Amino acid sequence: MSDKGKEEQLFSTVPSDSQSRSSQLDSDEKIENVVLNKDFKYRHVNMLAIAGAIGTGLIIGSGTALKRGGPGSLFIAYVFTGFLLLIVLMSLGEMAAYSPMDKAFSGYATRYVDPALGFAAGWNYFFKYAIVLSANLSALGIIIQYWRKDLNVGIFIAVFLVAIIFINWFNVKYYGELEFWCALAKLLVLALCFLVCLVITCGGSPTGKTIGFQYWREEAFTEYLVKGSTGRFLGFWACCIQSCFAFVGSEAIGVVFGETPNPKKNIPRASLQILFRIGFFYVLGVFLLGLVISPKNKLLATASGSNASASPYVIAFEVAHIKVLPSFINAALIIFVGSAANTDVYLASRALYGLAKDGQAPKIFLTLNRHGIPYNACLFTSMWGLLAFMNCSESSATVFGYFSSAVTVFGILNWLNILLAYNGYFRAIKAQNVPREEVVFRMWGQPYMSYFATFMISVITFFNGYNAFIGKFDYKQFITTYVGIVAYLVMIFGYKFWHKTKRVDPKTAVLDRSYKELYGE
Repeated sequence: MSDKGKEEQLFSTVPSDSQSRSSQLDSDEKIENVVLNKDFKYRHVNMLAIAGAIGTGLIIGSGTALKRGGPGSLFIAYVFTGFLLLIVLMSLGEMAAYSPMDKAFSGYATRYVDPALGFAAGWNYFFKYAIVLSANLSALGIIIQYWRKDLNVGIFIAVFLVAIIFINWFNVKYYGELEFWCALAKLLVLALCFLVCLVITCGGSPTGKTIGFQYWREEAFTEYLVKGSTGRFLGFWACCIQSCFAFVGSEAIGVVFGETPNPKKNIPRASLQILFRIGFFYVLGVFLLGLVISPKNKLLATASGSNASASPYVIAFEVAHIKVLPSFINAALIIFVGSAANTDVYLASRALYGLAKDGQAPKIFLTLNRHGIPYNACLFTSMWGLLAFMNCSESSATVFGYFSSAVTVFGILNWLNILLAYNGYFRAIKAQNVPREEVVFRMWGQPYMSYFATFMISVITFFNGYNAFIGKFDYKQFITTYVGIVAYLVMIFGYKFWHKTKRVDPKTAVLDRSYKELYGE
């Protein structure tokens, strides 16, 4: 079918050919029939499920966690939070396979819990990625300054922002193709890092030193902030918080599900890949890292920034006198961060589209171009990237740092939104007597696994700012940590008060209408 034919198919909601796009969006029925193209290929979805969310949280941020908690705490924390993430994503996969929709997470929260929760979930997701976009653009400039410190970071911010807008303008299959190769490159880089770590710990580095489990025996659980067992627990908790932020973004595969062909077949396949990603790349990655570098290493203690000099893997290579890899890792970080920035625009624009489809954002964000892309949503999201230019001056960079930190907690709240939506979905399935065998993809132990994950993620969210209370009270840390939670609650109760919304009755909740009516499969 030609591009023109596809466009007519996307926007044709009534028999008349004379209606304009704006008039087609005037009723709820017509809005429901404006749908995104399902042009992702299975290999796109599969690769994005495996490596799409792997970013600097693992290759750089894990060094901070290792320094605070030690290799033992780091490994256990990643296993624990990885298990919680597995529950979140498998729950999402079950909902998406049974009742796929192109409204991102807010659609499920609106359908199964309360429109107020859907409103907060959607805008929470948008703001998280809109502001992280500017942070990633800044990081790209800092990475390139690793080689060219004489050039202003604003040059690279502008270049990458224009490139990202260009990529997100065309059919989603091109985004999927680009991210497929970026994800493949990330896998190869991580595999190389893991292999080198294994060689180093076995004594194959230029130093000839065999490390083995030396650092595990000497300082597996280090003290953080205070002495004694309390300090070791705080070290473990610091690793849990950092691992959550390393995992944040993994739920993005749920947005991709909305543009996936044959969702009842491809979504279960992609969901099962998540276990491989968590176990191999994250858990194995931090395990090997804990073998090759001591948490007391001075280079690790002074590492800061977003380029290769801050990566614990690079520090381990430098300690082992391997001179070639640091620049290689820095070049690889361009792929890691560039892919993340590109994905930020994709995810935030789809969140806006989903909100507009539920009447919780301006309808202008529903308008698709001839490639089936919600281009107004993409352009509006890209505008937030201009915040990155604040980092061109030191004072503005400080303010922007607080701004970015304030919304980081939104990432964990996304997991909580998914679980709350799943709990409502499960109640609806039970209340309407839907046989479990009719659910094409099911996670074991439900709904108790979901209840457990909901409780633990709530605890992590609440105690995320624990270090603001240790020693002297740090009001800046307190504000930047908890303002995101306050904003989230204000959105929920503010919308509920203004629109007088009611909690969805499980007996009348819509289950798979969008699948049958919109997709007809």
